[in-house]
Amino acid sequence: MENNDSRLRPPVAPDAAHVLVVEDNVSNFVLIARLLAYMGVQKCEWKTTGWGVVEFAGTMPRVDLILMDLRLPHEDGYEALRQVRTDESLKRAIVVAVTAHASAAEMQKARQAGFDGFLSKPLDADRFPDQIRRILQGESIWDLGI
Repeated sequence: MENNDSRLRPPVAPDAAHVLVVEDNVSNFVLIARLLAYMGVQKCEWKTTGWGVVEFAGTMPRVDLILMDLRLPHEDGYEALRQVRTDESLKRAIVVAVTAHASAAEMQKARQAGFDGFLSKPLDADRFPDQIRRILQGESIWDLGI
């Protein structure tokens, strides 16, 4: 069940993007937030668990991109994705898996679960801004970081 239909998602400029980062590690979030700010993203929110991600997203004006860690306390990224995909207000959000447990098998599992992309940790600070720009333009990025 792939959900990579970017035709339904108009391109979004970084400075207009609303990004939700679902990440339980503070230093990983700080790195992501700094890289997003560097590229012009002004609206970035942070959630530390997959539990209640839909309700949290509902407090935002809109969500264009969700960067979702796969290993989270309470509910993992796969369960959080299932909830996001059933919510009408989030159906156009791009959801990208971001994980330290990057492998070909994990990437395939993420694809089959319906993620729109895959980025491995540690994030490459030189490549990440361009990857996010391309994702916001509708490109599907599946990167094992090798």
